[in-house]
Amino acid sequence: MATARPLLVGGRTLLIEQEAILDAARFVDTVDRGHVTVLQVVPSYLDVVVSHLEQHPRTLPDLRYVSVTGEALKKELAQRWFTAQPHIKLVNAYGLTETSDDTNHEVMDRAPDTDRVPLGRPVNNVHLYVVDEHLNPVPLGAPGAIAFSGVCVGRGYVNDPERTRPTYLADPHREGRRLYRSGDVGRWRLDGKLEFLGRRDNQVKIRGFRIETGEIESTLLRVPGVRDSAVVVTERPDHSTHLVAFYTAPHPLETGVLLDRLGTSLPGYMVPSAIHWQESLPLTANSKIDRKSLTALATRLHTVEDDVQAPNTPAEQRLAAAWANVLGIPEDRIDRRDNFHDRGGTSLSAVKLAITLDRAVSPADVTRHPVLADLARFLDTASPHRPTAQPTSPDRRPLLLTTTERTTTMSFTTPTPTPLSPSPAPTSTSAPTRTAMPPVELHPGKPPILHLPAPPRPICRPGRPNTATPCTASSPNTAPYSSAGSACTTPGRRAPSSAD
Repeated sequence: MATARPLLVGGRTLLIEQEAILDAARFVDTVDRGHVTVLQVVPSYLDVVVSHLEQHPRTLPDLRYVSVTGEALKKELAQRWFTAQPHIKLVNAYGLTETSDDTNHEVMDRAPDTDRVPLGRPVNNVHLYVVDEHLNPVPLGAPGAIAFSGVCVGRGYVNDPERTRPTYLADPHREGRRLYRSGDVGRWRLDGKLEFLGRRDNQVKIRGFRIETGEIESTLLRVPGVRDSAVVVTERPDHSTHLVAFYTAPHPLETGVLLDRLGTSLPGYMVPSAIHWQESLPLTANSKIDRKSLTALATRLHTVEDDVQAPNTPAEQRLAAAWANVLGIPEDRIDRRDNFHDRGGTSLSAVKLAITLDRAVSPADVTRHPVLADLARFLDTASPHRPTAQPTSPDRRPLLLTTTERTTTMSFTTPTPTPLSPSPAPTSTSAPTRTAMPPVELHPGKPPILHLPAPPRPICRPGRPNTATPCTASSPNTAPYSSAGSACTTPGRRAPSSAD
């Protein structure tokens, strides 16, 4: 359905191979040459794109909106985006799979002044509540569970009545409507916009104190330079439990400064016992922060490592420095026999490694040569030339839809509106005509690319049956990238930080 909606207003669809997504330069080239006007990405992949644009500045003249979805958008990332592309608006999109995708849009032309990026107001036909445990609305500004009502609410979880019963309920405030009570916690701001605070299931108990890890993470995010954060609980050999914090930043910050900042804002029992810098946080297949991996990493970091075989060639030392930067591991703890994936590397980390090394290696090279010493030998012999994206035909304005293991990326383009003119009279023929198939590009080992012809006169009449209006990608009652009263969505999208 998300693919069909842009087509209804004259858009184009282009399927991009995974290799292009794993190469940030090729991805940005594709967006530019494809005249993409609306791009939809998860924040973790937007971070990769911004990192590339920071190193290789360029303009994207056709791109008008970047819709960020799938997980919480951090203020620091929004600031970096507007520094790199000040004229391209950012849309913070929020919604749940259980509520038919996007329910809120916050359209921004600059980074917010508040610590958190707001979720915006609900879209049409969606009613939102912030409620207590009895489904009663909480006071303005007070935290509570986010609940949804309206046509967006699904019927329940398939073949799972036990999970459906406590969450899919009758709406006590609107007769005849169904309500979905989520695990997200939020509050209403004074300007009528929703603000996301965290997850109810992120509460932990340490030494008798009930702790909301999201509060620690939010405090850490207020430290200048911190881009993202996560807090996990680990158990040590003596069976004691401890809070361990991870954060991302362009470079490691002084641990003492971080602890002092947390100590002045939080009670002592909420200050983590250890704080670790990471270039990026590991993600699940659903693009959520992988807290299980972080818990395992915290345990490993607590264990003293011995018998490290230091990198000894210039290529090995260059790679070790890049691994330390990307994986957040002290360079003196990297062994030349280490495996990139065993040290916490992911496909997204491989993309960042390629950027750090200025594309001297590709993500595919890292997959083929995951051991540092082997990758160093490959680096010594590899050609410095990397493949670039093939240009898109100038007469095609496509919609770009890509899906990878850890990121979901969509972009949309709409044609320039054309004046309404009478259609030519059909020419009668003696034999029935056959519709020509659209051209299809076939490449070995890659999915086929179908090129759809542009409709000569796209027309839409949202709510005006007796008028003819040139078709656009938005209407006065919808988000700028919505089509005729329905939000542009990604099937199966999730809440910013909920675990599916």
